[in-house]
Amino acid sequence: MALPREAEDESFAGIDAQGAELEACRFVRCSFRGAALDDLRTAGCTFESCDFANAQLNGSEHHSGDFANSTFENANLFGASFVECRLLGASFPGAVLTGLTVGGGDLSYALLRGHDLSGLDLSGVKLREADLSESSLRDADLRRADLTNARLANALLAGADLRDATLDGVDLSAAHIAGARLDLAGAARLARALGATVD
Repeated sequence: MALPREAEDESFAGIDAQGAELEACRFVRCSFRGAALDDLRTAGCTFESCDFANAQLNGSEHHSGDFANSTFENANLFGASFVECRLLGASFPGAVLTGLTVGGGDLSYALLRGHDLSGLDLSGVKLREADLSESSLRDADLRRADLTNARLANALLAGADLRDATLDGVDLSAAHIAGARLDLAGAARLARALGATVD
């Protein structure tokens, strides 16, 4: 079954669209639960408030897409890539994110709690108010990332590069920060969070 270019409030649960190519498509409040979407290619597509629970998205590639408020619960995103995509408020509970590529874009308000994001290149990505609590960001590249008000409670940041990252409203003292790379501004913010006076 081929996917249409536009749909609202429709179910495509269990559809097999492996290797499909979609451009400038628009799906609103649609279900892709359990769908086989391996190697799917999308460009300029909107998936607003869509449900990808248990979907297979291995090796899928998405460019300049909008996945705002979509859920990827228990979805398999092994080797998937999102380049300049808007994932505002997207949630990924239980999803497989191994080998994920994120090229820029906006993950503000995203739910990434408890995920292993070790080694990911998240440089320049917007992560404003994202929930990264209890996640592993070991050796992640977060240079120039916007982490304004992001939640990092018990996040592991050993080896992470936070130089030039925007850390306004971030409680670095709540994270495991030992071994992370900070610029002077970040180091001063951490010192203040730990109760030191920075002159």
